[in-house]
Amino acid sequence: MKNTSRRKPRKRLCPPPPQFSARTYVRVEPSKIGLFRFLLEGYDNLGIFTVTNKFKGILELRYSPHLGREVRAFLDAAATEMTLEVVLNPARRTAGRRKK
Repeated sequence: MKNTSRRKPRKRLCPPPPQFSARTYVRVEPSKIGLFRFLLEGYDNLGIFTVTNKFKGILELRYSPHLGREVRAFLDAAATEMTLEVVLNPARRTAGRRKK
């Protein structure tokens, strides 16, 4: 059945592109880094991570700032599968000081 409505669909407003990526440092067991990658890919590649210290299992997780809530939900879900600790969240420490 054909849509007979004359109304045009509304355009979705996209947030402006961010100027920088948000970062969070996470500590996992070094043997669980592969599992962390697998879980992150399962959440539609919410962000990317870099191994900062492979012996201590410290990862730098980078993501778009407007996805902060989803990243926190991912970290909570991943914590049920492995031992996970948020080591440092630079966004919380420097909030309000980033002006240029």
